Amino acid sequence: MSEDKSIATTAESTEIAIIDERSIQDKIYIVRGVQVMLDFELAEIYGYTTTAFNQQVKRNEEKFDDDFRFQLTRDEVTQLSISQNVTSIQMAGRKGGRAKLPWAFTESGLYMLMTVLKGELATKQSKALIRIFRSMKDYIIQNQPLLGQRELLRLSLQTSENIQAIDRIQTMLIDHDDKLSEILSQMSEMLKRSEISPFLLDFSKPVDQKEYLLLNGQPAKADETYIDIYSRAKKMVYIVDDYISIKTLRLLQDIQPGVAVTVFSDNCYNKLHASDYRDFQTEFPGITITFQTSAGMMHDRFIVLDYGETNEQMFLCGASSKDAGVHRATAIVELTSAEMRAGIHGLIDKLKTNQALVLK
Repeated sequence: MSEDKSIATTAESTEIAIIDERSIQDKIYIVRGVQVMLDFELAEIYGYTTTAFNQQVKRNEEKFDDDFRFQLTRDEVTQLSISQNVTSIQMAGRKGGRAKLPWAFTESGLYMLMTVLKGELATKQSKALIRIFRSMKDYIIQNQPLLGQRELLRLSLQTSENIQAIDRIQTMLIDHDDKLSEILSQMSEMLKRSEISPFLLDFSKPVDQKEYLLLNGQPAKADETYIDIYSRAKKMVYIVDDYISIKTLRLLQDIQPGVAVTVFSDNCYNKLHASDYRDFQTEFPGITITFQTSAGMMHDRFIVLDYGETNEQMFLCGASSKDAGVHRATAIVELTSAEMRAGIHGLIDKLKTNQALVLK
């Protein structure tokens, strides 16, 4: 850790690190060929314990793909301690050592953190980080691989669920727009304005963009489309999707009272945890969801509303709802063919006999 790092105490007696350009440079490490910052040092910056910091991130786990955040291996911890002088990583077995391996956050992950961590202190530190990153432009050019257009677009679009948090950062960025333009014009060919402009454009206007998909051939906002489809159900909703997360559940927020929801899924990669469902029930106590395994029976994703009723509707979804419009273009198509719907009926009847899915 840098010797010039100091600790400040807020009015609430929360200890946070005073950050400057030198201290940030000292906290940037190279792991797996990319520059990263580590969870315990970010926790110090934001005034969290490492455990509390990682819990905040876990509650928004669907926002942090592997290129945003990854967990170090024991060998990587050892190598960092030897070659990059990260002396504060102590693992279990040593006095004061941590039980779990550290998490590393890439540049994309750092910007995503600014939209996830809430509160006055988090906003203050996020603004400080942005100012420091801006002042470190020469260091970034020489030492850090910059975000490409695709990553910037995805990052800016994913902030749509964190409007209040990102709005605080947005105000600061707008205030400094002229300075930012001047900096961009002076940076090397590694960072052309055309590469970063989509990201900055998202901050220069009200944050109302969401991921898009095609609904029956017409463009539509992804999250709003799912929420609207679920709200049409009168009695029941069946969701067939092997890849689920807390976002899958949140899209059910506007279903009508008394509508029964069943999710058929093998919960691949265990993205949805029992704690996530408990949090969802606390936030939406009127929505109860039954989980059953799909037993590998279904490859595609389906939504069925009011199964067997005269107003029944069926939809074939090209992607999981948690990913719709984020990574690649996708579509939702309503199935109206009587023969096709009869075939789906047969599959649903088999799914209903599967055992319960137990969340871990």
